[in-house]
Amino acid sequence: MEEGFTGGVRIVSRRLVRPEPTASSPANNSAPPEEEEDEIMHMTPWDLRMITVDYIQKGLLLPKPPAAGGAHAHRLVDGLASSFARALARFYPLAGRLAVDAATGGPGVVVSLRCSGEGAEFVHAEAPDVTVSDIITPPAGRYYVPSALVWSLFPLNGLLGTDAALDDDSRAPLLSAQVTELADGVFVAMSLNHAVGDGTTFWHLFNTWSEISRAGGEGREAELSTPRPVLDRWFLDTCPVPIALPLRKLEDIVRQPEYPPVRECFFDFPAESVRKLKAKANAEMAAGGGTAPAAVVLSSLQSLLAHLWRAVCRARDLAPGAETAYLLLVGCRARVRGVPQAYVGNAVTLAVAKSTAGEVLGGGLGWAALLLNRAVASFDEAGVRAELAAWARDPRFAYVEPRGYGGAATVATGSSPRFDVYGNDFGWGRPMSVRSGAGNKMDGKVTVYEGRGGAGSMALEVCLAPQALARLVADDEFMEAVSAAAP
Repeated sequence: MEEGFTGGVRIVSRRLVRPEPTASSPANNSAPPEEEEDEIMHMTPWDLRMITVDYIQKGLLLPKPPAAGGAHAHRLVDGLASSFARALARFYPLAGRLAVDAATGGPGVVVSLRCSGEGAEFVHAEAPDVTVSDIITPPAGRYYVPSALVWSLFPLNGLLGTDAALDDDSRAPLLSAQVTELADGVFVAMSLNHAVGDGTTFWHLFNTWSEISRAGGEGREAELSTPRPVLDRWFLDTCPVPIALPLRKLEDIVRQPEYPPVRECFFDFPAESVRKLKAKANAEMAAGGGTAPAAVVLSSLQSLLAHLWRAVCRARDLAPGAETAYLLLVGCRARVRGVPQAYVGNAVTLAVAKSTAGEVLGGGLGWAALLLNRAVASFDEAGVRAELAAWARDPRFAYVEPRGYGGAATVATGSSPRFDVYGNDFGWGRPMSVRSGAGNKMDGKVTVYEGRGGAGSMALEVCLAPQALARLVADDEFMEAVSAAAP
């Protein structure tokens, strides 16, 4: 039993959880192969590009189970650890470790995923003095996130993807889960090395874990509605496998940026607000005199993000001529043939819309949303394939730069409202809210989620410099679309 305190959260225990094969696993090829040597999975350009960023960290605020406390609490935690192990049997490479070897036949290093089955970390914690309202409606105001408290509910804080590959003796796990018992709720969080999976992989695993927990006893995995993951890595036919990185050692690309201080707010947008923004953006675009093809329809997400972009330009008090950029992570599973939706790994690319603050504000909602639409539409299959081929020849790594993109004042959005967040019922009720951990928190970072209000609603977690965020919350035009109803 390990005991310690972190920001009011007491760590009760840590354990390594190994994939737990079930009766249905071997026939469905979901358990790690039993071989004398560990299976090696080579990493794609999509994977390797993300090895320099923080772990993905997302967590769910759940109601307190009907029977909680004492022996019930231990049964709850043990049950979650068991269902986590059974979910891990489907995603067994995530229980492995990263390995670094010298390239064969030339200079450089090769980073690979070794399916060693060493295990994912599982942390049990308690925060008996922390309530649900402390997280959702903190004293600073209902929209503000109490970052120090929320971040303490996550494991593997402060780690880059490379931390899972640098030290043979204490190599960090690729995946960790933390279950924290609160005074009147439970917070279930995961941290995943971004080099082995993107947001789609993250939520696929989360959905699988919650469904196994909800289904109850062992042996029900064959009946899951969550699709079985596709584990084989996808490469271009012309891509060298493995990819030799032109480095003397992996440490050459390790660089932890120092971010200026930021604060976070969590905004809920009801479906009706999102519909109004979409209608306004499309009407403005149509009235623009043929600046967009007739077939273009601005999406709900593009309209909402354009609304945010314009508000952030105001909140930052940018000069009209100041450059501003909106960075969007775009999923490639539907854009590249051969990459299935259930593919485990990274399959995202970066779309960038650039303008000046004066144009973003003066052009209107429809104009800003059209910029985002064009940035996303610029990526077709041929473009994505060309980008991957170029990366293999000249590797470039994703660094999160606090100075912005090319000197521009940036907003950068990750995640997706399509991810199933509120379907993660572990057996005693739907989540009340979702939060993210300390990873990749910088000025302008925005995380988008599905809304708790059902179809069409969305939520944004926004990080800005403190003064800018205060101006955003005080911006009547922006806040008019935000729900004031408690989750």
